[in-house]
Amino acid sequence: MSRFLLTERSSPSLHPGDGNRLRLFSGSANPALANEIAGYLGIPDGPRVSKSFADGEIYIQIQESIRGCDVFLVQPTCAPVNDHLMELLIMVDACRRASARQITAVVPYYGYARADRKTAGRESIAAKLVANLLLASGVDRVLAMDLHSAQIQGYFDIPCDHIYGAPVLVDYLATRDLGEVVVVSPDVGGVARARAFAKRMDDAPLAIIDKRRSAHNVAESLTVIGDVKGKTAVLVDDMIDTGGTISKGAQLLRQRGAERVIACATHAVFSPPAFERLSEPGLFEEVLVTNSIPIPPDQRFPQLQVLSVANMLGEAIWRIHEESSVSSMFR
Repeated sequence: MSRFLLTERSSPSLHPGDGNRLRLFSGSANPALANEIAGYLGIPDGPRVSKSFADGEIYIQIQESIRGCDVFLVQPTCAPVNDHLMELLIMVDACRRASARQITAVVPYYGYARADRKTAGRESIAAKLVANLLLASGVDRVLAMDLHSAQIQGYFDIPCDHIYGAPVLVDYLATRDLGEVVVVSPDVGGVARARAFAKRMDDAPLAIIDKRRSAHNVAESLTVIGDVKGKTAVLVDDMIDTGGTISKGAQLLRQRGAERVIACATHAVFSPPAFERLSEPGLFEEVLVTNSIPIPPDQRFPQLQVLSVANMLGEAIWRIHEESSVSSMFR
């Protein structure tokens, strides 16, 4: 049974020109996800020209009338982050100049999200800067998924709908025979996320890995707070980047007697050497991620399971267009 509510799409496809004012366009970051979303909505991924000139400048042209339309632009700002972010800004500008009624940036993965506060002097808060850039480009609304920290939603001076990948991950886990489960946060900062995940898993018990960082992308796990012996440990995080945090956490859980370890994350950033760490034999039984970021074939490994969030994003888009509640999807 699904943990979030989806409206059945039994009506005919809503093709442009039939009085429907909903339009969807994909950037180059994740066209496969955009096509799935378009399929759920029953509309095409809109025609556009997207190319780069010899000097690297990006060119975008929308190839149908969008005057007076609600336009949704699907573009996770994943690697190469700067190129995909700039492409999104140019897409927004093109739609604004084409007299779109409302422009929503659908950003399944929000780049620069980890630069959400100052941890030392003379640092940029790039997450806020990106929000400012989107606003300046002409975005009216943002639809994001699993922002790195809840405070980022407040960086926008426009509406920002924040949805979660956890229901898709939990629905998959519900099909598995996991035995006795404990949900594990890989660090103290992720406790709220892990607690919400555990609540969805029939109030499973919670454990925490006490972790210290000596540098960026360098994690040192110290101890486990909670009982994991003989249990299936479900490690929950918002993203997996280099895999250092979650692989060290898995090693520690194994040492503390966890019978099985499953990693769950919404965003598969998978920067080197994530592949080698996550595919290590005997460490993870499964690594569950979503398709918020495209995963190339050379980054896939036997333990990896990629789950689609297209229907959930499509439902959120439909509700925004219909001006109905998005948060009620998760009740």
